Amino acid sequence: MILGLLDGRPLPRTALDERLAALRNGPRSTALPRPGSSEDRQLIRWVAQVLLTEALCEAVAAERELPVTASVAASATAPGPASATAPGPASVTAPGPARLDQQAAVELGSITAAAYEGSAAVRAVYDSVTAEVEPSPADVAHYRALTGRPPVTRWHLVLPDGTFEADPDTLPTALAEAVRTAPPGEWVTVGPWTAMLLATLAVPRNPDPTPALREAARRAAFVRWLDHERARRLTLVEGLEHPGDPAQPDNHHRH
Repeated sequence: MILGLLDGRPLPRTALDERLAALRNGPRSTALPRPGSSEDRQLIRWVAQVLLTEALCEAVAAERELPVTASVAASATAPGPASATAPGPASVTAPGPARLDQQAAVELGSITAAAYEGSAAVRAVYDSVTAEVEPSPADVAHYRALTGRPPVTRWHLVLPDGTFEADPDTLPTALAEAVRTAPPGEWVTVGPWTAMLLATLAVPRNPDPTPALREAARRAAFVRWLDHERARRLTLVEGLEHPGDPAQPDNHHRH
């Protein structure tokens, strides 16, 4: 009974049994499928793929001599033993478990997202593989063209007790109208309010999209790299195929 083959080397199934036991005895056990059911077999396949991903990245981290930072607590998505194989050389600290936001998890896919959250080696390899990935200027310009909105007008105002910036629509209507019609640099008084307009500012609505586009590009690059490495270095065994493999008997879609 093996988990699969990594570079032709068999990986023991022990880690899978331990990971499944942790799930079935954990706080979310009531949400798991009935043991022996088709859905349960799909869960086993899914957990096996998470473990194989972790084992593959541990091998890559060791080959690249990457520093690996380990978490104190196991991920809630993938609890239990960290991997199917012993980790390679690593410098170990304990910052706490990793967490992905919903968009990142969807873009990586559930198996890779669980492996990323649960394995320091996966995170180290992710950083190594995607270190030089950047969105192109054309991608940034295209995103701006699709999402850009006119800038927001803000007023730089002076009050008797100080200065501040404000959206004109947030001011009392009578004061806003008086400031709007008065020349810049002239005090206006309306009821209890006294103010002077120093300058009109145009503030962009959208922040620089480059950081978000960079992270999306990094995730896409890592998924492509990982798919290639899985196909090249991992051999799956009967019963532990990918849950989405159309050739395995439990891959069916029902309504």
